[in-house]
Amino acid sequence: MKTSRERILTTHVGSLPRSDDAVALLLKKERGEDYDPAEFDRVMTRAVADVVRKQADLGLDVVSDGETSKIGYSVYIKDRFTGFGGEYQVKPHLDLADFPDLRKRMAAFTGPQTFKRLCCIGPIAPKDTAALGKDIANFRAALSAVRVTEGFMNAASPGVVASFLHNRHYPTHEAYIEALANALAAEYEAIVDAGFVLQVDCPDLAMSRHTGFQDLSEAEFLKRTAFDVEALNHALARVPADRVRLHICWGNYEGPHDHDIALDRILPIVLKVKAQGVSFEGANPRHEHEWTVWRDATLPDDKVLIPGVIDSSTNYVEHPELVAQRIERLAGAVGRERVIASTDCGFGTFAGYFKVDPGVAWKKLKSLVDGAAIASGRLWSRAA
Repeated sequence: MKTSRERILTTHVGSLPRSDDAVALLLKKERGEDYDPAEFDRVMTRAVADVVRKQADLGLDVVSDGETSKIGYSVYIKDRFTGFGGEYQVKPHLDLADFPDLRKRMAAFTGPQTFKRLCCIGPIAPKDTAALGKDIANFRAALSAVRVTEGFMNAASPGVVASFLHNRHYPTHEAYIEALANALAAEYEAIVDAGFVLQVDCPDLAMSRHTGFQDLSEAEFLKRTAFDVEALNHALARVPADRVRLHICWGNYEGPHDHDIALDRILPIVLKVKAQGVSFEGANPRHEHEWTVWRDATLPDDKVLIPGVIDSSTNYVEHPELVAQRIERLAGAVGRERVIASTDCGFGTFAGYFKVDPGVAWKKLKSLVDGAAIASGRLWSRAA
């Protein structure tokens, strides 16, 4: 992956606002309604081209396909593999459990749930083997029409899939994770073989502590995540570390977050992932202070940090000067060459479900680019 050699590069976490027609088709497919597969392919091809062009026009350096064709970053594999069905009732997040009125307001603001909370009810095996190839072809075509530094494509980690699609088939959590890792390995390799950087989405390493695995003690949770990382690394065995970045977060929603596990508790496990880049939340009020954890940590020489310097759950548009200050603070602690400026999380986590107005999301990304330019000017002029 490219690093910030002459200026601070910019990127984001992956999902971006989808076009209305893309969302409509994704929802039809998710609900089991009739839709035209040929139209689906045409719309996704055009929508990916449009979202890549928008990123390039804003000046973003490392861009994605916006996760345009996916109903959601953590549950899309139910459409690509067998073994998933049924549904289950979600427990309230620990930080929201005591606030039923807040949960209702949040649900009313974001709209109805757009994806099914399925379970693993049978052996995991390939089902739709063409979907990834179409995503790769659409992204490659879109990139060929713009000038950017690099392209990345997202894929779910075994752990985050297990957090959202609960196990009712395999005898243990570990057996389920191993089956997921074996299934996802081919996807990871195909993305890198296509010439893209692979971003493995790993919110399970943080968010799952107060969501899917909230009934575990902290020690039990850390033991589980350590196993999940071992399985992920097994799936990445044939993928070079410098072609991988991982994303961790505590949940892309505007809640109290006062049950979030601290970064310093999970960092030793996070750093064991076979990935050069680490994308993490660094702009929201609950985690911005944790830049000091990175300052004080002993980081491997090859690690590149991809901090969120733009919040992804509020409609405030950060001032570019604030963005620049956030970048400079971390760059001063770990070195400017190992910092790539990003967002806390995605702006289109699930199709049809959003917290930030799409137009505001693009304004926030422009502020990210402008802030990185300010920071670059100061960081490189000081070294001259």
